[in-house]
Amino acid sequence: MAAVTSPETSPQPRVYFQTPAGTTEESETPVRKQGRVTVKYDRKELRKRLNLEEWIIDQLTDLYDCEEEAIPELEIDVDELLDMPSDVERAARVKDLLVDCFKPTEDFVSELLDKIRGMQKLSTPQKK
Repeated sequence: MAAVTSPETSPQPRVYFQTPAGTTEESETPVRKQGRVTVKYDRKELRKRLNLEEWIIDQLTDLYDCEEEAIPELEIDVDELLDMPSDVERAARVKDLLVDCFKPTEDFVSELLDKIRGMQKLSTPQKK
């Protein structure tokens, strides 16, 4: 069962988990298992991808001069860009996606291409 403290007692809400009756806590620290996602994919590659996606969102909010929620619905698919054979095709694809942006996009496109250079495609591994 979980109990949440009230905001008056703590600046941050905390969740406490109660041990069911009849069980005892072990004094040993349990071995941390990797999650399913990090077993299938490289943790560093996932971190790079997350950082890239956050950077893209920041850049798009600047380009469209709006909040994140107001960015026009467009999807910059990094895996799709990585599948393309050349930077020229990648740049053309991103520029097509940003066609309704009135600010210059050349710097964003070139930085994006620099950032994805050397990244791995995160395709779903085949099940055995």
